[in-house]
Amino acid sequence: MKVSEVMTAQVVTAKPDTSVREIARLMSEIDSGALPIVEDGKVTGLITDRDIVVRLVAKGGDLDGPVSEVMSSDIQSCSEDDNLADATAKMANHSVRRLVVLNGAGRLTGILSLGDVAQDYGAKVVGATLEEISAAPADH
Repeated sequence: MKVSEVMTAQVVTAKPDTSVREIARLMSEIDSGALPIVEDGKVTGLITDRDIVVRLVAKGGDLDGPVSEVMSSDIQSCSEDDNLADATAKMANHSVRRLVVLNGAGRLTGILSLGDVAQDYGAKVVGATLEEISAAPADH
């Protein structure tokens, strides 16, 4: 099974200069815990609700500051044509719960989350992947 068959293709994005407050509002509106940050058509980062809490709120940071100050810029990605098993192995190896999905030109085409995998690939694979992710400490 290919990543493109299970990924979330309808992805809301933001720019690096978008305020964290606006990002949080968008996350609430679309019921998502992550947003890719895109500039000039390329993904430059990923912001999660956890990033906002751990890197900003817990430190008394400025919610009106740009998301570029708290986003993760070392993002993990896969290709929409990748095998789903390989993508879930990458999630486990890098201790992440989401991968940005790119096309052959390096443009964003979706996000692959553990939830996507669970719906279409089976709880057994998600359980094993989550177990591996949880075993390794990470700040993603």
